[in-house]
This record gives sequence, structure tokens and C-alpha cells, in this order.
Amino acid sequence: MNLFYTPDIQDQYYQLDEVESKHCVRVLRLKEEDEIHLIDGKGTLFTAKIIDAHPKRCTVECIEKKEEFGKLDYDLHLALAPTKNIDRTEWFLEKCTEIGTSEFTPLLSAHSERKVVKHDRLFKVITSAVKQSLKAYHPKLNELTKFADLVTADFDGDKFIAHCNPGEKTHLKQLCKPKSKCLVLVGPEGDFSPEEVELAKANGFQEISLGESRLRTETAGVVACNIVSLANY
Repeated sequence: MNLFYTPDIQDQYYQLDEVESKHCVRVLRLKEEDEIHLIDGKGTLFTAKIIDAHPKRCTVECIEKKEEFGKLDYDLHLALAPTKNIDRTEWFLEKCTEIGTSEFTPLLSAHSERKVVKHDRLFKVITSAVKQSLKAYHPKLNELTKFADLVTADFDGDKFIAHCNPGEKTHLKQLCKPKSKCLVLVGPEGDFSPEEVELAKANGFQEISLGESRLRTETAGVVACNIVSLANY
């Protein structure tokens, strides 16, 4: 399935942007009458026919659409402190998009080694993963957010914080409920500070474990995502 991300699609006839047109015509070598699929990132999958295979402004005609294609039964918001090596964060975004996530928030915490991220670049990574995994829903990507701002904000769902500090914690698999909405926080390489954990607890977050192994930040994010996914399988 040749899938293209077209967030502003509304009409029966649609013109791909220059990047997608080039990929369609030059890279994939598609031509008039060939069928492709379009997604708006909001759950609609369109089947379309190429009517003008122009490499800069390829025009298609939508001939069928499916709404709520591949809709998840749950709502997962992952907030993770970006890693010093941004490639690891991009890997996390890619894999969690493939598994199934509704929203991402890059998190700025006390021990963060990376305090700046390129939002556009991360968005492109997610978009690529959406297309690769044939999804019609594009996860929301928030701007880099301070820890205190996120944990004190309203959230209508279950809230969890994963950390390696001493103390009793419950495994996420025992707390995650099917068909629910949840927010999971994953800290930086240096973990969350004790003060951050206390602030989160004071705002309704439950302390969780992701198992006995000591995980890298990005691995912990993927493990948390997979646990939630399996709880809804």
C-alpha cells in the first residue's frame, strides 16, 4: 500500500505537495490510473486514483474513504525527556508510533541533558512511522514542556510516573486498564529527581515499575507503550 500523509484533504480532487509528488512520481514511479492511499491523520483512509502524475503537483481523485480506520481502543499519552543523543529519541517516537500512541510530549526535567529539540524534525519522524505502519491516525506532538507544567496540568485519566529511585512501586501491567486513557512519564538518563517524583505524587501520579531490568530512557518508553498496547489486545 502506497500511503501519503495529506492532513488538509477535504475535496474529491486533491493535489499532493511537492515532496509527496516527487516521492509518488519520481521515486515510486507511479503514473496515471494507479491507485494510492491518503490519510488525514484524523482517522480517515482515502483510496485515490492518480489523474495527473506531475512530479511537483501530482493530482489525484478520491474514489473511496474509510473513517476511523485502525482506531485504538485506548488513549496513551507518553511524556519522555529527550535523550542527549537525539537519534535515540527519534527511535522511541518511531517505535511507539508503530505500536500505537495518541500523544507525545518531550519533557524538560531537572536532570535533562537535552534542553532543546527540533519539533519539525520529530514531527517528520512520527509522520514517516505513521505511513510505514499504515496508520490513519497521526499522534499529536507537543512542544518541549517543563516537568512541573505537565504534572500540574489537568488530565482526565490515569497518571503514572516511571523511575528508578528507591521505594515501593507497582508494575505498570497491574495498573493499566483496558480501553482507558493514561499518561506515562519517563525520565532522562539521570532519572527524575526525588523532588519531581514527590510533585508528581502530590498531583495524582502513581509510581510504577517497568520490570527488574535497568532500561535506557528510550527503551523504557517503548516498554511502557507495549505494556499498554498488550493490555488492550
